Amino acid sequence: MPKKQISTDTLHSPNGVFSQATTIEATGRLVFVSGMTARRPDGSIAGVGDVREQTRQVLENVQAAVQAGGGTLADVCRVDVYVRNMEDFAKIHEIRAQYFAEPLPASTMVEVSKLAHPDYLIEINAIAVVS
Repeated sequence: MPKKQISTDTLHSPNGVFSQATTIEATGRLVFVSGMTARRPDGSIAGVGDVREQTRQVLENVQAAVQAGGGTLADVCRVDVYVRNMEDFAKIHEIRAQYFAEPLPASTMVEVSKLAHPDYLIEINAIAVVS
């Protein structure tokens, strides 16, 4: 069930690690990953004050949830990213590039004033299609 990255010259090229759009044949199992934060399995928060380390932990958590659903990060078609500071865009995408390869998932990033804990800098939810 190949995922395909959509790119068209009628839209501006993405400036981060995501596609303009992503298509996939919907004949697999959908895995909806709830918002993942920088919580480690022991409950502690990784990278307090460090968006790169928090992004790494968040993506490890997304990966663990997708794997528990029978897939890999290659199966992720969409992510929604909530950040406390949009100025961290480049730092976040530096880490994302270590986790996602083409064809890249579609993505939206939004700056928010608060997350569920004052030490959280980023939260990501995801949708994967697993064959």
